Amino acid sequence: MAQAAKRKKAVDYEAKRTRDHDTIRRWAEERGGRPTMVEGTQILRIDFDDPDGSRDEKLVPVSWDEFFRVFDDRGLEFLYQEHTRDGHISRFNKFVYAGTDREQD
Repeated sequence: MAQAAKRKKAVDYEAKRTRDHDTIRRWAEERGGRPTMVEGTQILRIDFDDPDGSRDEKLVPVSWDEFFRVFDDRGLEFLYQEHTRDGHISRFNKFVYAGTDREQD
């Protein structure tokens, strides 16, 4: 039993990949994230509330529908982490081209 728990914990902090819209939206919203794009591009980002209240001025809020349209049209995957190695909730994420480790451009 302890071995199974240890294995689950080890896997929980490893990066995962998905194209599933519900998984991406759930992950982002659980962490206070919102769908955005870099102004003047189709580069996707999840924007989080910063403790000091600052915001990246180049990020433009978009609807989840628009976000996922671009996500699908560009053939992206969501690379993310549920927890850090020490067990804290992680906000690590990036968008890569499906089947590769190459970040979106």
